[in-house]
Amino acid sequence: MRLEFLLRRERIVLSLGLAVVVGLSFAYVSQGAGTGMSAWDMTTASLFPHRQPDVPGDMGGSWLLVVAMWWVMMIAMMTPGAAPLILLHRRVLGRDPAHAAMADVSCALLLAGYLLVWLAYSVAATALQNVLQPAGLLSGMMWWSRSALFSAALLAAAGFYQWSPWKRSCLAHCRNPVAFLTAHGRPGLRAALVLGMRHGTYCVGCCGLLMALLFVGGIMNLLWIAVLTGLVLCEKLLPAGLRVAQVTGGLLIAWAVATLLV
Repeated sequence: MRLEFLLRRERIVLSLGLAVVVGLSFAYVSQGAGTGMSAWDMTTASLFPHRQPDVPGDMGGSWLLVVAMWWVMMIAMMTPGAAPLILLHRRVLGRDPAHAAMADVSCALLLAGYLLVWLAYSVAATALQNVLQPAGLLSGMMWWSRSALFSAALLAAAGFYQWSPWKRSCLAHCRNPVAFLTAHGRPGLRAALVLGMRHGTYCVGCCGLLMALLFVGGIMNLLWIAVLTGLVLCEKLLPAGLRVAQVTGGLLIAWAVATLLV
């Protein structure tokens, strides 16, 4: 009885800790992530951002600042989907007296490994942004697509990927933390870091192209951020998550066609 109480308390504390990380990350992004412009001013509900009037100017920022912006945004959007694995990992370690003392450190390393993979993704996204913006495909001030062809290509790529075997495989790993932990979990702190990196790799494989849709709707568009976060959670947590992914794929393809026609 006492063990169950302690485990329940630890899960609550860990859940609150993860919620604080996500909340602070969203707050940082909403305030502009150091860009000097509020994300609320960069938010629009348009389905076809390339038709929006462009705002003159170039909201630049150092390379490190933009990487940090992408990374904090990924922390806010992707940490909730990793929470079931982290909580399960904590519960398993808490039941083993040999590992209970280091359970919190192990969970921190698991999360760190997961987020390190998204840091690598953020570096790649920043590099791509630095190509798209000078080429005129991305608004210099609002950071959304200025090209119907570019928007359609990215929407179609993300849509077809939703139906691909790679998507199904990666999503299966993300949706079943019990099977993932059973297959890949190993004792030790280094193993926890590696476990987080492995899970992060599958998560990028599952959601990387969806996150790239921020280049269409606006990198700092809070509405798009909220919609994509909700979509990722539905895919990972709902019983019909795979069906959600497939329906989303069809909608994205239809959206790509509509983008070329409007």
